[in-house]
Amino acid sequence: MLRFGILSTAKIGRDIVVLSLQDAENCVVTAVASRDLGKAREMAARFSVPHAFGSYEEMLASDVIDAVYIPLPTSQHVEWSIKAADAGKHVLCEKPIALKADDIDALIAARDRNRVLIAEAFMVTYAPVWLKVRELIAEGAIGRLRHVQGAFTYFNRDAGNMRNIPELGGGALPDIGVYPAITTRFATGREPLRVQAVTERDAEFGTDIYSSVKADFGDFEMSFYVATQMANRQVMVFHGTEGYIEVKSPFNAERWGAEEIELTNQKHTESQIFRFQDSRQYRRQAEAFARAVAGEKSEVVTLENSVKNQRFIDAIYRASSHDGWEKV
Repeated sequence: MLRFGILSTAKIGRDIVVLSLQDAENCVVTAVASRDLGKAREMAARFSVPHAFGSYEEMLASDVIDAVYIPLPTSQHVEWSIKAADAGKHVLCEKPIALKADDIDALIAARDRNRVLIAEAFMVTYAPVWLKVRELIAEGAIGRLRHVQGAFTYFNRDAGNMRNIPELGGGALPDIGVYPAITTRFATGREPLRVQAVTERDAEFGTDIYSSVKADFGDFEMSFYVATQMANRQVMVFHGTEGYIEVKSPFNAERWGAEEIELTNQKHTESQIFRFQDSRQYRRQAEAFARAVAGEKSEVVTLENSVKNQRFIDAIYRASSHDGWEKV
């Protein structure tokens, strides 16, 4: 059993990830750390976790954990991932693991010198939904892929929310733009070559709140938009010469809606629906991570993969500052 410590009492950890770690067949949560010992003890008691620490450093120095899950604000991901690795702990860090691709070089160095695993927590890459999309595309179910279309939006103008605070790494692209990027790359095995983009920032917060993106993948094109101040929507469509695949609940598979894929033929006369009743993508992520730590064959999001995804996002920001194409 891989013993996890939770680095902070952040909402995503409390509401989703801790339960998934405890549900996993090869993981256990043995500690919670907070800068407020009372909060750490409260969360530990809620989930029957045996150890609570009043500082992150104290937990990292402890021998009661083998790995950490980091749900801190994005601006702190690199710093604490390195500190955890230097303490000899494996790291599963919330996305995005960094705000610039070049910042991941320091994580790779920390991983290699400490011989630990550091992985970005892209739960979608472990979901049966996305494994099936990848399989359908690879087997030619839609013929030649020509276009990928996506959208991920929600509405949030809470000034105290980290998504609206630039200093904490807020913004639509870091928070949700990474999802159309990673899922398209994952499903197709291809990388973007160049991008065009339009980005809007909130006058009060300073964060990017809307981006419309066109990406050239060589064999196919991609268009998607993300927003933090639009009505909630999630969709991904892979359109080919012989048909198309629509992913109905592409990102928040267990919370957004039906976990299903619709495969429609060229003339729209036949459709197949693939349903996934209980994807448990966060649990699958934890189990895959633990297997990789144990030296078993297991597909996880490597830091090298994270670099490529962040280069995509970095290029979108650069493209937003001018007309025309920007090389990824």
